[in-house]
Amino acid sequence: MKDLKEKSRDIQKIKSSLIERKLHLEDELASLQSEKYDDQTQDPADQASSAVFETLQSSLQHNELAEYKMIMKALEMIDQGTYGYCLDCEQPISERRLLSFPNASRCVSCQEKAEESAKNKDF
Repeated sequence: MKDLKEKSRDIQKIKSSLIERKLHLEDELASLQSEKYDDQTQDPADQASSAVFETLQSSLQHNELAEYKMIMKALEMIDQGTYGYCLDCEQPISERRLLSFPNASRCVSCQEKAEESAKNKDF
């Protein structure tokens, strides 16, 4: 079991990693937002290509925005001292999970339950 000082260093490393990813996502989102589409395309194939590109770009923007929100929540939890505890069962999230997925807000078991529940709602 890690002592408090060691755990604090790990959390600071994770916080630095989250901030770095947050800044990268802000740049990516700003770049995606600033790209303009040429509405003057004449060729139907060009129009189809543009539509596909817009759809892919929108999907990418949506995924990056979702990740950005999760990172912001993780940073907030670090500042509040609640980082590393599952939102559902309130048990500690494994260090291994936090190191591989620093913006995790649920333990593996509760995350699986949440995903299963969301999957069942889609049907």
